[in-house]
Amino acid sequence: MTAPASAAPGPAEHLGAPLDGPVRALSLDALGTILCLEPPAPRLRRALAARFGVELDRAAVERAIAAEIAYYRAHHLEGSDPARLDDLRRRCAQVVDRHLPELVALEARAAEREAAVLDALLDAIAFTPYPDALRLLARARQCGVPVVVASNWDCGLAAILAEHGIDSYLRGMVTSAELGAAKPDRRVFEAAARAAGVAVRDLLHVGDDPCADLVGARLAGARAVLVDRQGVHPEARDRVEALDQLVPLLSTA
Repeated sequence: MTAPASAAPGPAEHLGAPLDGPVRALSLDALGTILCLEPPAPRLRRALAARFGVELDRAAVERAIAAEIAYYRAHHLEGSDPARLDDLRRRCAQVVDRHLPELVALEARAAEREAAVLDALLDAIAFTPYPDALRLLARARQCGVPVVVASNWDCGLAAILAEHGIDSYLRGMVTSAELGAAKPDRRVFEAAARAAGVAVRDLLHVGDDPCADLVGARLAGARAVLVDRQGVHPEARDRVEALDQLVPLLSTA
């Protein structure tokens, strides 16, 4: 999952001139940077089996969850408040339901079936903090560097961060759904800078998406680092394979 600090290349190997100077504030992406999504298909298959008493085909469940994820990504801006988020989740469950004809064939009424599918879907979506992210957050707090989460997510992100105690490290949070704009839109990074109490040029944004995070932040005028844990973007400038590599930058803040 995460390379140990001792095994990762030092910061000088990937970080270039744009990162010279003190880090006055950090902006961190959530999924893939702070939080790891546990494989949802096996969890969904188990949850559906528990609720319906049927063993669904693995490939079918994988296709269903892939369709649900695609739908969520296309509509996540609609989850801007609790009521709209509930409606979005209900529609996501309907996507899963439509992709699993074995469930449709059950005698349960459609409303009851969809409610059970929604319950199973919510159980299937689980996140785990990356250990290196927790170390970076702890170091930032020790150094007095404000940290803001800036993520393409719905309004439910705050509860997830609180569940894992991450909220205690944060100066603020910006979600695309509540803002009404998604990365790489510059408004996300401008909002993150405001939440951190710094100018955009003094913000260092860290994320795992080359376009949404790296390019988006730079176009907004912020500095940026790509976290590339799997080493799939070796060509990227300002790339780290573990967030521990950013710790030395905080010590100069």
